[in-house]
Amino acid sequence: MRLVLLGAPGSGKGTQAELLKAELGVPHISTGDLLRAAVKAGTPLGLRAKAVMEAGQLVSDEIVLGMLEERLAQPDAAAGFILDGYPRNVAQCEALEGLLARIGQPLEVAIKLDVPTELIVDRIAGRAAKEGRKDDTPETVRERLRVYTEQTEPVAGHFAAIGKLTNVDGVGELAEVSRRILAALPRSGAPA
Repeated sequence: MRLVLLGAPGSGKGTQAELLKAELGVPHISTGDLLRAAVKAGTPLGLRAKAVMEAGQLVSDEIVLGMLEERLAQPDAAAGFILDGYPRNVAQCEALEGLLARIGQPLEVAIKLDVPTELIVDRIAGRAAKEGRKDDTPETVRERLRVYTEQTEPVAGHFAAIGKLTNVDGVGELAEVSRRILAALPRSGAPA
């Protein structure tokens, strides 16, 4: 199963990806985790990324895509993957599709977790209080959601236009949401 999980910050993408990876037998790939690991390991792409970050700039799509290509070449990704946190814009969608076509692993589905804004604000505020984080105030969360709507929401439109998008209700118990996602997957990726 080759799938992308989409949704606003706080919608549960990372949590669901972790739950689904064992069920589907494929790795959960977070581009943020890839970036941190490459920098820590001092890989050639990691060193390039570190230099960009130290200069106070955003890591280029080219570097992130290179890291993703290296990760997808690892044996555990041969049967598929769950992407979380990428793509974040339509240009990245197109770059990802090009990469996946080149390596013979076309995307099967993009699942978008739908969660109401106020529930997301409550989730993140609760998590921030539990973890002692002061940066996740309701105001900052609403700003992150505004930026998501403006910049990342078009990704869902792109996947819908090519017939790859499925919306899933992301509200409820973790296991219940996981069951909805599994039920929404194309038959070839459904667990046995």
